[in-house]
Amino acid sequence: MTAKSAAAAARATVYGYPRQGQNRELKKAIEGYWKGRVTADALHATAAELRRSNWQQLAEAGIHEVPTGDFSYYDHVLDTTVMVGAIPDRHRAAVDADATDGYFAMARGTQEVAPLEMTKWFDTNYHYLVPELGPDTVFTADPAKQVSELKEALSQGLTARPVLVGPVTYLLLAKPAPGVAADFEPLTLLDRLLPVYAELLADLRAAGAEWVQLDEAALVQDRTPAELNAATRAYRDLGALTDRPKLLVASYFDRIGDALPVLAKAPVEGLALDFTEAAAANLDALAAVGGLPGKRLVAGVVNGRNIWINDLHKSLSTLGTLLGLADRVDVAASCSLLHVPLDAAAEKDIDPQILRWLAFAKQKTSEIVTLARGLTQGTDAITAELAANRADLASRASSPITHDPAVRARAATITAYDSRRSHPYRGRAAAQRAHLQLPLLPTTTIGSFPQTGELRTARADLRAGRIDTAGYEERIRAEIGEVIAFQEKAGLDVLVHGEPERNDMVQYFAEQLTGYLATQHGWVQSYGTRYVRPPILAGDISRPEAMTVRWTTYAQSLTPKPVKGMLTGPVTMLAWSFVRDDQPLGDTARQVALALRDEVNDLEAAGTSVIQVDEPALRETLPLRAADRPAYLMWATEAFRLTTGGVRPDTQIHTHMCYAEFGDIVQAIDDLDADVISLEAARSHMQVARELAAHGYPREAGPGVYDIHSPRVPSAVEAAALLRAGLEAIPAERLWVNPDCGLKTRGWPETRASLENLVAAARTVRSELPAS
Repeated sequence: MTAKSAAAAARATVYGYPRQGQNRELKKAIEGYWKGRVTADALHATAAELRRSNWQQLAEAGIHEVPTGDFSYYDHVLDTTVMVGAIPDRHRAAVDADATDGYFAMARGTQEVAPLEMTKWFDTNYHYLVPELGPDTVFTADPAKQVSELKEALSQGLTARPVLVGPVTYLLLAKPAPGVAADFEPLTLLDRLLPVYAELLADLRAAGAEWVQLDEAALVQDRTPAELNAATRAYRDLGALTDRPKLLVASYFDRIGDALPVLAKAPVEGLALDFTEAAAANLDALAAVGGLPGKRLVAGVVNGRNIWINDLHKSLSTLGTLLGLADRVDVAASCSLLHVPLDAAAEKDIDPQILRWLAFAKQKTSEIVTLARGLTQGTDAITAELAANRADLASRASSPITHDPAVRARAATITAYDSRRSHPYRGRAAAQRAHLQLPLLPTTTIGSFPQTGELRTARADLRAGRIDTAGYEERIRAEIGEVIAFQEKAGLDVLVHGEPERNDMVQYFAEQLTGYLATQHGWVQSYGTRYVRPPILAGDISRPEAMTVRWTTYAQSLTPKPVKGMLTGPVTMLAWSFVRDDQPLGDTARQVALALRDEVNDLEAAGTSVIQVDEPALRETLPLRAADRPAYLMWATEAFRLTTGGVRPDTQIHTHMCYAEFGDIVQAIDDLDADVISLEAARSHMQVARELAAHGYPREAGPGVYDIHSPRVPSAVEAAALLRAGLEAIPAERLWVNPDCGLKTRGWPETRASLENLVAAARTVRSELPAS
């Protein structure tokens, strides 16, 4: 096939689309269902309308092939667990009694039954529910969701492609079920799982699917020969099926490396690969294996994870090169558009010129369609679009927003001394114990307390002018007073002010730093019904004035107990923002660190003895390929130390991390040189405590004993059992007692009960310790 005829076949497609709706209708319907205000029928009707609207938007934009099956009430990996019948035994009865309630029980738990573990989806801020598998797992096909959603799309007259998590990735994401040996490898279940996928594929073909996409994102990570052999076997067997649709195997987020020859040789009809800057090596790798003769290539040239406009000229050049490497080249985003907000046009408070630099999901679909048209019809067909794109890119590059000489001059003066504490940990620990006078197993929380409806209303009233600043601040003072009073009554040792003034742990700071843009409607799903509005890091960063000192010192005035100052760390400020793509991330991290360093120093000067700099994103931003990790960890840990390096030895620096796999970054955790780290541990049964012990971690740690991502209240007995497990790995003089994460998303009744049980557990276990 000539390049010209290949271009004529070019189509526009996407792998997934934001689920929530323009006004987060899905979130409201689900939470209404949980509270009994919305019926199951009404919930399902809302979901069906959102799917219809999404497909209609895509079709009207010019997308030729819409995805189905990517829509989820909570998480697409949990949907896959249902699809293959891998329901944990403890949830089986609930699922059998009511599929919807059982589904949410797996995600959120109940008072009687713990939920599935939750962790990050590769290096994104999206969370998935971890499958629990064991030698006795029996898979059974449940095609209902996939088939019904495909039929919905087909009934609208659309060309639709079901999107499923691939079998290899599903097993690589899984963990041994509770009670199963820790060394059990779920991938050994592949031969048991493949017949289920074969049945699902046959059902989808019968329902009208011409193509089915199998997402194998795990193949962009470093994989062992055994894992690559499993992928070879999986796609040899699935490709050999006679009763199936055409198969499109997709990878994204990074270069595919050694898995590319496996998939290129597999008897499947197409591959979808990432060709954005993060995976630029895929282009050379594809040429090295001789391309994909006779196959379809879906080229992800539009970044599905960031919000900057595409460089259309550059993407067209990439697509032109690809034309000679496959039988047919189609155009797509690099991954699902789940990871970006819905529509930049909804942002009325951003300068119109700056808005032209931004592309959310709707704008990205337009870019994809434009590129497909240019690839098919030639650049003359998109002359106007190319000219506008060139002007917008030039406008951003030359804007004074992106370059602040004072910020750059300060960053240039950083020395190694700036990122070191003045005393080693052993000396600091002695000074802090003498200064703080805390008991063994000190109790604290991670920072935030429930954001009540009244607080959100007050914030909305302030924005709308219904109350003035004085009235709003009086409400904040009252909330801080209530939070401090509760913590004192409950018996916590190190208190927090509860963060009632903060809308989000990143956005709150971004709105007070130069160089950031805030959105009004830029919601992105983090997990379940938890949506965040990541700010946009558009230019050089500085701190015009103190951001947290006022409310922290007010809280400290209400109690003799120490109150922690609470900041979000530089890596998390990047990871939970849409970062600029015009300079190295390490340079941006240093700018943020310097701004935060000023805040840390001001907190200390105001009398704050304990300062927590949260870095929950340190692990999630870890590059997927091991070869890329040392450079990342060098600048990431340096940025944290630059933030905290200027304080006195008796000022205790805490950090916090949650919902990630920590074992492979224990050395980096050590390199942060924080005095205390709190980590998620409740759902993983203190795994991180054992990992810290195996590393010989020398500082203080608080592995969480209260899972805050579930509404269930852990009993004092349960929390004490977890605490004792923690003591098996970490000595009492270095062990803290705390929840897994902040309490912002929880309600007050469960928060009160859970923290009272946490304190009771600490007292019980404290009493069991030998007298010193």
